[in-house]
Amino acid sequence: MGGSFAKAFAAAGVEVFAWNRTRSTLELAMIETVTGELDETTIPTCELIVLAGYPASTIEWLERYAALVSPGAIVIDTVGVKRVICERCEALCEPYPFTFVGCHPMAGTQYSGFARARANMFKGAPMVVVPPEMDDLERATVLERLKGLLEPCQFGSFTLATAEEHDRNIAFTSQLAHVVSNAYVKSPTARDHRGFSAGSYKDLTRVARLNAPMWTELFLDNADFLGEELDTVIESLSAYRDALAARDAERLEALLAEGDRIKREIEGR
Repeated sequence: MGGSFAKAFAAAGVEVFAWNRTRSTLELAMIETVTGELDETTIPTCELIVLAGYPASTIEWLERYAALVSPGAIVIDTVGVKRVICERCEALCEPYPFTFVGCHPMAGTQYSGFARARANMFKGAPMVVVPPEMDDLERATVLERLKGLLEPCQFGSFTLATAEEHDRNIAFTSQLAHVVSNAYVKSPTARDHRGFSAGSYKDLTRVARLNAPMWTELFLDNADFLGEELDTVIESLSAYRDALAARDAERLEALLAEGDRIKREIEGR
């Protein structure tokens, strides 16, 4: 994620400084993408800082470097949960003359690392924005400036939300999908699927491949909403299982038709 931001800005001719926990990755980025290292000397020169790390590391970076961020700068994150991030980061930034804005780019793949980063990763993608508490005029000014700073990324839309709205929706649209996909491939039959699988298998298993430490943090930080979504899908799956066990064709067809109807309604057709 961070590498894609760096490549998008670099491709637009923006001066980019970066930091990575793995030195070799940073050195590679400095050869082909970034101008230099993001450190105590360069942090005060930045107009926009993008924190593309795990939840805990995002908070830790601000705890360490908030005092160095230049007045008027905007700091954003890319973390997939917002309540824990926004609450902590906004509190950390409150004494300083810059603004923290919670963000979540709705883009990415099942792969990670700088080698997989793309300058066009965010082209046309939605960006969810969780602005801090401030008066309407100040918020509008910050958001307009943020959109301008992010222009090289070519996001397709900006959706404003509260941290709670974000976390409740993302539990369904992202986190639940990762849990279900990850659980799906645990079937013993998965090892024998070659020659028997097509689009359905590929679609459902794409995000089974994931970064386990990162997703563990995200799931636990959103355990309440994700737990509710899991309860719902478990209940639905049980209904299908009961209909199969009873050989109840009428009930099974009704369940399938209901899912088809809901999908068509959601998609508007």
